[in-house]
Amino acid sequence: MSPRNTTKPHEIVERVLELSRADGCVVIASEESTANLRWAGNALTTNGVTRGRNVTVVATVDGAEGTASGVVTRSAVTAADLEPLVRAAEAAAREAGPAEDAQPLVTGVPHSPAFTDAPAETSSAVFDAFAPALGEAFARARSQGRELYGFARHEMASSYLGTSAGLRLRHDQPTGTLELNAKSPDRTRSAWAGRSTRDFTDVDPGAMDAELAERLAWANRRLELPAGRYETLLPPTAVADLLVYQQWSAAARDAAEGRTVFSKAGGGTRIGEKLSRLPLTLRSDPHAPGLECAPFVLAGSSGDDASVFDNGLPIAATEWIREGVLEHLLTTRHSAGLTGLPTTPYTDNLILDGGGTRSLAEMVAASGHDGPALLLTCLWYIREVDPASLLLTGLTRDGVYLVEKGEVVGEVNNFRFNESPVSLLSRATEAGRTEPTLPREWGDYFTRAAMPALRIPDFNMSSVSRGV
Repeated sequence: MSPRNTTKPHEIVERVLELSRADGCVVIASEESTANLRWAGNALTTNGVTRGRNVTVVATVDGAEGTASGVVTRSAVTAADLEPLVRAAEAAAREAGPAEDAQPLVTGVPHSPAFTDAPAETSSAVFDAFAPALGEAFARARSQGRELYGFARHEMASSYLGTSAGLRLRHDQPTGTLELNAKSPDRTRSAWAGRSTRDFTDVDPGAMDAELAERLAWANRRLELPAGRYETLLPPTAVADLLVYQQWSAAARDAAEGRTVFSKAGGGTRIGEKLSRLPLTLRSDPHAPGLECAPFVLAGSSGDDASVFDNGLPIAATEWIREGVLEHLLTTRHSAGLTGLPTTPYTDNLILDGGGTRSLAEMVAASGHDGPALLLTCLWYIREVDPASLLLTGLTRDGVYLVEKGEVVGEVNNFRFNESPVSLLSRATEAGRTEPTLPREWGDYFTRAAMPALRIPDFNMSSVSRGV
């Protein structure tokens, strides 16, 4: 057995702290295992399990002008690699100037009771119930003349955090994603669906296939529409992609310095302003059922929305927008001090509640009675155009459908859009019921989201997109 496998993560933490000669030290040892399935043309193509380890060392050095920090991260670390890793972090700290975000290391957080336990692991067993159901979906799709492509991935990451200030914390994070794409045999029609899951017990590939079959049937009739503003139904996955980007752009310091959509004219932030006529509440909660995430800060680098000095800081439930009013922005302890705002760290989940009860299908039935309406499948290639308004551009993908008098009557061409999520929240006229969803564009980075569908009366399809 290799040294990597015989040295336990909590032992790595203790050894790094023992080796440290810095004034302060933070170490994060993360053990990951991943299981995956891939399929194409109604047949499994590959599957496998991988494992890995990453260790991050933060060394802090006090000086006459302040405290400097040095951060080094390495993968596949063995016991023999630890001392060179620690010395490299200490050298980086000595060579750096005083850290602007320097704060005393966090103290007073109770130890995790399972800190010395072995890391949690995933395996192909996570697919024991899912794989047979997927096989049944393959058979049904084959008999009905469509082809299924996609992948399922499950990761278990155990993070061990220790500091010279006495913290010993541990968090196990399961992350599962399922993406399913259905195509007609001639490849002229395509539809996509995705799900986020903790353990694959709550996903139904048969139901997803039925949803995709319906969308492929809608696409039997093709129509052309020009660019313009249309009443548009954004499904939960599209809402998630837009609001995740909004959350990534919600650092309080940037807003206070006049650089973002959350900056107030004349100075300060827009906290306290009403952003939506609907009673929309955008929130994060590390203990949200089904969307659980780390309840303390795990920061491998410092920036406007994170600080390595905050490692181990407890994370509480936060309402970023409450009943349509902006309540909080992302703050570290340092940026909270600069802005006078409370400390509200980044949290790895996002939930939008709008009080709605209608499903997307029920919202479709109420659409297209006063003119054409569009139903989107998902968005992709989202890029920022203007940070001052958070104007984003991107493309629709895998199905844009025309709704007339409450019924889908065909598929139309794809579009490029230009919209700001903040503006969309102000113009939305209906929010459906909130449900767990997988962002299509950002699913590699952010999976824990629950969103409603939104009705936008005038979504800006700025140009027609060909060949998507």
